[in-house]
Amino acid sequence: MRIRGIEALAGGQAGNSGEARPNTGVATLDRRSFLKLTGLAGGGLALGVAPLVQAQEGAKPKAPPPAPQAFLIIAPDNTVTVAVNRLEFGQGVHTALPMALAEELDADWRNVRATLAPAGDPYKDPGFGMQMTGGSTALNHSFQQYRELGARARAMLVAAAAQQWKVDPASCKVEQGVVTSGSHRATFGELAPAAMELPVPQRVTLKDPSQFRIVGKPTPRLDARGKMDATTPFGIDTHLKGMVVAVVARPPRFGGKVKSFSADKARAVQGVRGVLQVPVDRGGSGVAVIASGYWPAKMGRDALEIQWEDAGSKVSSQALFDEYARLAGQPGTVARAGSGDIGSAINGAARKIEADFRFPYLAHAPMEPLNCTLQPEVAGGKVQSVKVWVGSQFQTVDQAAVARTLGLAPDKVVLNTMMAGGGFGRRAVPTSDYIVEAANVLKAWVAAGHTEPLKVVWSREDDIRGGYYRPLHLHRARIGLDAQGKVVGWQHTIVGQSILKGTPFEPFMVKNGVDATMTEGIVENDYDLPLQMSVHHPQVDVPVLWWRSVGNTHTAFVKETLADEMAAASKQDPVAFRLARLDEKKHARHRAALQLAVDKSGYGKRKLSKGHAWGVAVHESFNTVVAYVVDVSVVKGEPRVHRVTAGVHANRVVNPMSAEAQIQGACIFGLAMTKPGFAIEIENGAVKNSNFPDYPPPRITDAPVVDVFFVPSQENPTGLGEPGVPPIAPAVANALFTLTGKRQRQLPFVMA
Repeated sequence: MRIRGIEALAGGQAGNSGEARPNTGVATLDRRSFLKLTGLAGGGLALGVAPLVQAQEGAKPKAPPPAPQAFLIIAPDNTVTVAVNRLEFGQGVHTALPMALAEELDADWRNVRATLAPAGDPYKDPGFGMQMTGGSTALNHSFQQYRELGARARAMLVAAAAQQWKVDPASCKVEQGVVTSGSHRATFGELAPAAMELPVPQRVTLKDPSQFRIVGKPTPRLDARGKMDATTPFGIDTHLKGMVVAVVARPPRFGGKVKSFSADKARAVQGVRGVLQVPVDRGGSGVAVIASGYWPAKMGRDALEIQWEDAGSKVSSQALFDEYARLAGQPGTVARAGSGDIGSAINGAARKIEADFRFPYLAHAPMEPLNCTLQPEVAGGKVQSVKVWVGSQFQTVDQAAVARTLGLAPDKVVLNTMMAGGGFGRRAVPTSDYIVEAANVLKAWVAAGHTEPLKVVWSREDDIRGGYYRPLHLHRARIGLDAQGKVVGWQHTIVGQSILKGTPFEPFMVKNGVDATMTEGIVENDYDLPLQMSVHHPQVDVPVLWWRSVGNTHTAFVKETLADEMAAASKQDPVAFRLARLDEKKHARHRAALQLAVDKSGYGKRKLSKGHAWGVAVHESFNTVVAYVVDVSVVKGEPRVHRVTAGVHANRVVNPMSAEAQIQGACIFGLAMTKPGFAIEIENGAVKNSNFPDYPPPRITDAPVVDVFFVPSQENPTGLGEPGVPPIAPAVANALFTLTGKRQRQLPFVMA
């Protein structure tokens, strides 16, 4: 997911532009203040960040900001606990950010622990101005922030030691959580109380990267053991004393409403405690069944007799593709004007490539379905405050949404960030749909005279049928080449719903009527070709949202399969064609990643087995470049990917172990787009798919060997959660053309 520099959803000012700051080695306070938090120290050292508050000239004095929250606590037993200001849902940030802090602190890594931070102003992304996880930005935006936290705490511990020992701080050495000077020696835990009495330094010097002993080293994840032995709770594991569980019967069509219902059979199910009509997303209504546990609630829902109004969406996937094809033939909104008369150049070209590409709706389908637990404090029949447990990607937004729904001030909502079993964008919804729904169920439950905590759980079928989707898209490309194979013009049209229209992100990311998330990855024109691009954003009654790597999921496929087709038309090797058009300075990272993948794979040097073919693709997303060279064959009429070699330029790699896993996982995730049946089919306003049998992810037997190699770099880290997804489908498609002579023009593949 890509979001740039806004705090609109939180109602505040944006932070930095999101660009990485150069590492000068010196960390200084800018808009934030690091504070000591005595109440949290417990005899140790607690260091936090004051909430971001911007005073405006002439404004009346405001009430004091809320208390800062702790990023770092050093306990007397030498345990170092680091609060992670993101959601951990598989990407490894629960380890990588503590690594950055522990590096500058010079902590003993064996004593480092991590915890997920609750919703709170101090934990807002320093670039976006809101607390969130998305756009593969966690390390890019917070690597420096966590280093500074570690450096400040270290300086305070050194100062405390120097005062006690009456020595020059410069004589003190810090290593593995111990400060020494001559014959003096003290652990962090021993020094922490004295360090708490000292001021937080306003200026510290960060390490030279050549001194790193934690960052850059393969490091087992801090959350691995707890996930293996089931001691780490996910959101869906939340259990509170006296808690009830709700499942909701939602309308089969988007925006549908309940006409009438009978709950007699549902109430007869043992364990059912209540049946209530509630608002659901997009102005619809549904029926919540509340019970002592999930299964009685589900059985009660199955027993409901509901009549739905004949209202809501009537859209169907096939009709949309037909309509989009019609729109693609009409003038659209200009996304890239190009230069010269590109249309005439194509019309007069010696050879033309004309193609339509089709991409279906896609569901996120994380392994942990959506869920949200709420514990109300009730007085006078109304909720006075509430605690929430949820795997949120948008803590600031979701906290505000719960407050708004329940008529509370935001500070009356404590939102605890839970581990999540995947998300891929589905837990970062501008409408906070599933969390607002849970708050509405709680509101109805309390209005019915109850005070128990309540958990709303979605089934897998609920998740696939009732969620937000990667939009359906159609691309139309017209490319002209002269007699020598030189591209003389490229006209390109994309048709698809805007993800951002109608959301608070629209003013920042929809420019001149063009949703930047739909054109990203192709409008940048990496190959420096005479490109002209337009878009259509039709209004469709299907809820849409970013999906892992957003627009790059379709633009990379079009760009990289067309690159191979242009290479073939000009009788050039696909790698040579790309390298010839990637500028040596502007696209040095592209060239390095591609060359690394080529060299490590043996492309052009190693002979493949009979019936196998090479496929190549390279693509940048979220400031990271991933190149794939694949070895593919066709087995029983279906593509079989045997090996993938990845060349990756993600700048500094903080934890090579997690970084490798992210590329491998993203590669398999991206392969899902190629599999038969991996498409959300909508008919008469309802989703036909229900579960993994009719929305099949890759199985372990589909997984190729994925070798990952990183281009060395000293620059600030870029993202890794999403960039591994886009290039895999086009790389496989390019190999399939060599094997079958057929160009793939849609996802999933059509092999017949």
